[in-house]
Amino acid sequence: MPNDRLAAARDAALAALSAAEAADDLQEWRNQYIGRSGEVTLLLRSVGSLPAEQRAGFGQAANRLKNELEAAFDQREAEIKADSGPIGAIDVSLPGRKPAQGRLHPITQTIREITAAFGAMGFQTFEGPEVELETYNFDAMNIPADHPAREMFDTFWLDRVDDEGNNSILLRTHTSPMQARIMESHEPPIRVVVPGRCYRYEATDASHEWHFNQVEVMAVDEGITFADLKGTLYEFARRVFGPERKVRFRCDFFPFVEPGVDMGVDCFNCDGDPACRICRGSGWLEILGAGMVHPEVLRRAGYDPERYTGFAAGMGVERVAMLKHGIDDIRHFYANDMRFLSQF
Repeated sequence: MPNDRLAAARDAALAALSAAEAADDLQEWRNQYIGRSGEVTLLLRSVGSLPAEQRAGFGQAANRLKNELEAAFDQREAEIKADSGPIGAIDVSLPGRKPAQGRLHPITQTIREITAAFGAMGFQTFEGPEVELETYNFDAMNIPADHPAREMFDTFWLDRVDDEGNNSILLRTHTSPMQARIMESHEPPIRVVVPGRCYRYEATDASHEWHFNQVEVMAVDEGITFADLKGTLYEFARRVFGPERKVRFRCDFFPFVEPGVDMGVDCFNCDGDPACRICRGSGWLEILGAGMVHPEVLRRAGYDPERYTGFAAGMGVERVAMLKHGIDDIRHFYANDMRFLSQF
């Protein structure tokens, strides 16, 4: 008989409810008896399959049973919560849990290590704006509007138009604009290191990000030579990568220096092994670009290139960190994965 099914369901549900002792038990009980697929719910849905003369009485009885079980559930839940006070739920004799210790992001650590290395050689740290004028980002760096080198920089332009109808404000593509800004406001001698975030509109992959950090290095004075550049960068490599490091300079082109070079250090993971995943068998790791400050850059800043010379260098902080720690994907730094970040 239908009513016998309700009585059996009621007895089983109340017995199971009285045996529940924790919140998990209550949730399991709710799912089994009065949830969407619970036994009482299924009985209610079966009303349509009964003879017409039994439907009304069975439906009313099933609804009363569901209401009764919901009230019993609420009462049992309150009882369990009352029994689970601070003393019953927590063993106060156990030692407290130590909070997680915060630390600096690995990129911040690397920036501080780089600036400290140059600081020990007498360089001052400056910072500059991330939203930059086209004049400083390109023109002052010897990259005029028609210069083919502008194709190297995929630029984020801001929605601001100058008097000639051109965009004139952008997210800086490199930290080099600070060379011009510092020279405009300071007299030689100058020895500065400039860390900062840069932006380029390019695809993200294991070795490229649309935002990244650079460190710019510049020294300007009378009589500065390429030998000063080599000595300074060699000392930097020894301080950051280890005193046993060797360095290599190769010719390269950058519009704001002449001559230009890239500098590499010998691979600290192998001796030219073709299977090395860091240097890919070359035995060398490129870490930065550098050169003697272009006379036109000095002239634009108001310096006499016949009297003053200087050198400049720029490096990607993420690349330095990747090489230093053997990381093969730049995206790890900004994925906010604590398993990765907690290693540093």
